[in-house]
Amino acid sequence: MAITKAEKFDKKQVRMAQYAKALAHPARIAILEILAERSTCICGDITEELPLAQSTVSQHLKALKTAGIITGDIEGVKTCYCLNVESIDELRGMMGALLNKLGESSVHC
Repeated sequence: MAITKAEKFDKKQVRMAQYAKALAHPARIAILEILAERSTCICGDITEELPLAQSTVSQHLKALKTAGIITGDIEGVKTCYCLNVESIDELRGMMGALLNKLGESSVHC
């Protein structure tokens, strides 16, 4: 969605689209699953669990962090990533409401 067009949609729709874009890659879903299993995780640990180069994992982490789904704190030479609980709760609520609305629709093709 182009930045110039995004302003024509309501804030909630734009936010949900940002979350969806950040989730739209299997590597990012895998990263979130890894982080959900731990309280914190350094980038090196994530790289060891995925069939991707460290630079690629870093790009995916950046996309998740930009969307606010994860946070990253610098500890010495390493960055520790963890889930952003507030964003996860917001995402859960938004997606749940959308899926409920879609499921209640009486129009089916």
